[in-house]
Amino acid sequence: MKADKQIIIDEILERINNSPFTLVAEYTGMTVPQFAILRNSLAEKGAEIHVSKNALVKRAADTAGLPEEIGAELTGQNALVTGEQDVCAAAKVLKDFHKEHGKPSVKVGSLDGAALDAEQIDALASLPPMEVLQATLLGVLLQPGTKLVRTLNEPASALARVFAAKAEQG
Repeated sequence: MKADKQIIIDEILERINNSPFTLVAEYTGMTVPQFAILRNSLAEKGAEIHVSKNALVKRAADTAGLPEEIGAELTGQNALVTGEQDVCAAAKVLKDFHKEHGKPSVKVGSLDGAALDAEQIDALASLPPMEVLQATLLGVLLQPGTKLVRTLNEPASALARVFAAKAEQG
């Protein structure tokens, strides 16, 4: 194998290894300005989109230990989406862009080494942002403690109200 191809494979492999998720999107028919808009939208969410030859991506994916489904879907004009942050945000950008422009279509992906099909990626795109999910979880975790504090404070509050009422009467 030529040294320049190995360099490209190593770059793809590094992106895959540094990312908890990998998405494969078919970008056939997209214009350069559309691709630039998509690239910028993904960058705002901490993700990157790169185009490489399918054979080189397949080699890097095999080396990285990605599911076989990734390699099987590498036909046509594909772009690889990776990122270091939220897979849901990247999937949502792709979904929204597809709704607006009809392209690209997400084919397959992986999340922490597990294969994702197009429907699962669409489900991830439908989830609320990570901050909202964290706030919801925090609220659920704090709820029992808040109820406990209210329950423990109630007898003292009731006693204080009785004393206040007695003081007003006499």
